[in-house]
Amino acid sequence: MLNIARIKNGIVIDHIKAGQGIRIFNWLGLGKSPHNVAFVVNASSERMGRKDIIKIDNTIEINFNILGLIDPNITVNIIENGTITRKIKLSLPTRVENVLICKNPRCVTSTETYAPHVFHLENPETGTYRCEYCDELRDAGDFR
Repeated sequence: MLNIARIKNGIVIDHIKAGQGIRIFNWLGLGKSPHNVAFVVNASSERMGRKDIIKIDNTIEINFNILGLIDPNITVNIIENGTITRKIKLSLPTRVENVLICKNPRCVTSTETYAPHVFHLENPETGTYRCEYCDELRDAGDFR
C-alpha cells in the first residue's frame, strides 16, 4: 500500500474520476508550484473502484465552478492544523462564463470579441450546456 504523509495545512482534492486528475493537475499549474504536491493516480476506492487524488501542502485559490465542470463528483477538503475543517462537495455549475467557447460561427461571440461566452446548464445528467446567445450546445468536458 502506498503511504503519503499527511499535510498540516492545505487542500486535498479527492474522489477525482480515475484518469481525470492530470487535467486538474495541469489546470491548476501544479507542475510549476513552489508547494509540495502529491498526485496519486488509480488509488483504490471502495465507492469508485479507482480514483485520483491531489494533495497540496498549502492553500491556493481554486475556481470551484471550473473544478466542478471538470468532474462534478470531486470533494475538496480544506486542512488546517492536520484536521479537515471544511469539506466541499462540487457539482456542475448552473452558469459558466468564459470557460466554454461557442463554436457556432453565427454566434455573436464569434464576431464580437468583447462579448463573454456565457453558458447555462441544460442537462445535469449529460453535462450539457447551452449558449446564452445562440442556444448552441456544449459538453462540460469541452472547457478550455
